[in-house]
Amino acid sequence: MTFAYISPMLEPVTRPLETVSPSGLRCELSHRNTARAAGWAAEMSYGPVPSIIYSETGAGEHGNFLRASYKRILQEPGWKARLAKVYTGSRFLPRRTELTRRELECANSSDALLMNIFCYPRIMHRAALSSLLGIEPGLHPAFGFRPGIPLKNGAEDRSEMDLKLGDLFIEAKLTEGDFQSARHDLVHRYRDLEPVFEVARLPRHKEMFRSCQLIRGTLAAYVHRASFAVFCDHRRQDLIEDCFEIMSAVVNAELRCRMSVVTWQELASTMPQKVRTFLAEKYGIVPAEGGQSLIPRL
Repeated sequence: MTFAYISPMLEPVTRPLETVSPSGLRCELSHRNTARAAGWAAEMSYGPVPSIIYSETGAGEHGNFLRASYKRILQEPGWKARLAKVYTGSRFLPRRTELTRRELECANSSDALLMNIFCYPRIMHRAALSSLLGIEPGLHPAFGFRPGIPLKNGAEDRSEMDLKLGDLFIEAKLTEGDFQSARHDLVHRYRDLEPVFEVARLPRHKEMFRSCQLIRGTLAAYVHRASFAVFCDHRRQDLIEDCFEIMSAVVNAELRCRMSVVTWQELASTMPQKVRTFLAEKYGIVPAEGGQSLIPRL
């Protein structure tokens, strides 16, 4: 796949679009963090592509987090509570009854990546970041936000969104395979499904609707008159195509304009040097060449 964009010299340039599969990205993160873990308290899961699980050191540092970000997380009760999520892959680790592994301690955790960035001191005051995301500076990040999506029976879907920044709702992805699927009857429970989507255009596989996290995020943005963004690696073209497939099924043009895909590479371009260095070393995330976005926009 290729696409054209305008270079800084205003000359049309066509370049191959770099892609990577979920398993390919997991392999890269495994390799990077296997080497990095030698300097930290960490353990490795069983399997051909091991996951690296870090733990806190005696000095109050954590190998899965920037020191400054981790310090702020521990000082903020709501953020600290996020660290308690239990790691679901513990069965693939050596049995240690004295130790509970946590989801955000895994090197592949998109939630940990999100918190490394948005818990960094004064990061929300950076003009470049606010401009990229279209938000006011100085907002307080809310992780694990539950917007409450109305159902036809008067109840609410209390599914969690990864991050809320003011009126911007965010779903973050790293090595996850997709945006989840759900049965037709579960999707048709949503009160605003028909007003928001041309339902016949929503992606399906057999008896399942695909990309249900995106459907929920769009419905949440509609109800709250908010914006909805997906953060992912620019090499995950499978996820990016899923996003645009859902966007194209949205009936209202004004709502479509409040939806976007932002890459970790674009976010890296707005970061201070310490954060950039950490993202490059641990995740292989470096700013896009010349500051150019690698995402074609609707």
